[in-house]
Amino acid sequence: MIKYNLKELLSKKEFKEKRRVPLGEVAEAIGVSRNTLSKIANSKGDYSTKTEYIEKLCKYFNVTPDELMT
Repeated sequence: MIKYNLKELLSKKEFKEKRRVPLGEVAEAIGVSRNTLSKIANSKGDYSTKTEYIEKLCKYFNVTPDELMT
């Protein structure tokens, strides 16, 4: 089962930037719908996403895939 650490990464980004970072902002930056990003963030290991989205999220948060997913 794959768990996406999107909420944790988002929280770290908010702390680092000292501001709230809405999912919509992340979705727009990586070119996916907010709904898709929400499904990834809230999945309990049962959501399969495109490799392209994983790559874009890694670039956005400046992390490796193993930091994005466990």
